[in-house]
Amino acid sequence: MKLVIQGGNTLRGKVRIGGAKNAALVLIAASAIAGGEVILDNVPRIADVERQLEIVQALGGRAEWQEQGRVLLSWPDKVAVAVPYQLAKKLRASNLFLGALAARIGQVRMPLPGGCDIGFRPMDLHLKGLSAMGFEVELEHGFINAKARELRGARIYLDFPSVGATENIMMAAVGVPGTTIVENAAKEPEIVDLASFLSGVGATIRGAGTDLIKIEGARAGVPASAGRAPAGACDSGRGARFSVIPDRIEAGTYMIAAAAVGAEVTIENVIIRHLQPVIAKLQDVGLEVAVGEDSLTVRRSGPLRATDIKTLPYPGFPTDLQSPMMALLCLVQGTSVISENVFDNRFRVADELKRMGAQIRVKGHSAVVEGPTRLLGAQVKAPDLRAGAALIVAGLAGEGETEICQAELIERGYEKVAEKFCALGGRIKYVD
Repeated sequence: MKLVIQGGNTLRGKVRIGGAKNAALVLIAASAIAGGEVILDNVPRIADVERQLEIVQALGGRAEWQEQGRVLLSWPDKVAVAVPYQLAKKLRASNLFLGALAARIGQVRMPLPGGCDIGFRPMDLHLKGLSAMGFEVELEHGFINAKARELRGARIYLDFPSVGATENIMMAAVGVPGTTIVENAAKEPEIVDLASFLSGVGATIRGAGTDLIKIEGARAGVPASAGRAPAGACDSGRGARFSVIPDRIEAGTYMIAAAAVGAEVTIENVIIRHLQPVIAKLQDVGLEVAVGEDSLTVRRSGPLRATDIKTLPYPGFPTDLQSPMMALLCLVQGTSVISENVFDNRFRVADELKRMGAQIRVKGHSAVVEGPTRLLGAQVKAPDLRAGAALIVAGLAGEGETEICQAELIERGYEKVAEKFCALGGRIKYVD
């Protein structure tokens, strides 16, 4: 699939942000822990979410769209223990069923996950956490096997504040007797959203959003030798309804695009504090950002200036917005330096931007961007989801026609992206 963009059009108007991809994916997996039916609102209908729902169904659960943005989930008493390889290889977030199934049935077999090739993303911290809580964990022939043995709460220190490892340990710990403490935990808003959901269905979790999280196992007082966790480790019998937080990465992408084309765009349905690192960096570049209660307006009223960016775990500048910012920095006056401190393969978009005339030098974990550059339309390829978003930014700001190949990768994380940009005045369409 290709995305064709006619550059040179100013963006103006309002765009509404959908639910957060990374929050929705973990909440879908976590629904296995709850008792009764789970209704999730504000769920983005994107490719990654559809694949996560397919895994629910393959495991024996029920997953259906009720209406726009609303998904109904329920799980039978008997659930499959094996995540299908053909689904897991397409989606990194398939690994979130590791913690969810560990909590629900105390056993799981799953392939090492797939997803975008953005660098080395090992599962060792995930497995370390489960082992510490008493799961017997084996890694063989590309599959992870985990089975409950002598379960007990544990103190687990993460060498890196991995979002996925923090989520898997939190979910698994719900079904483990005693208190589990996660040190150097990830602080991302999606972690807080997961804790809020689990608390709503009966779990006791404190400290989400800080680097120390405490989880009281749902079976506190039950002998660890009892083996596996029960079906519905948070079983309250009343089900749950929960609304997914807005997607800060989608919001940041539209903010950056507005900056690139000299526009005035209002982004609605956002949580301002989640966007503070992006707001601060766009202000450094020379943008005006007017903040409301749950919306913000980005205006470009003068020339832009160079700045340096260092990606960091939250609340630092998000790695998922590094590629779109690289596209923007091609247009500003001066030399900008980008330091990538989260994933080691995030700079593949640089070669595609250079096809459009960008001047970028990559060395190790740093990229030097010289601007301003006159970007010219070209045929380019999206190497991953966020790189695809960067190429949209470049295509909108460039001259002539830009054709983005492998554009289906963009649909993994952005709902109705062409439709939303067209509503703002962009000229962008999908071509088979």
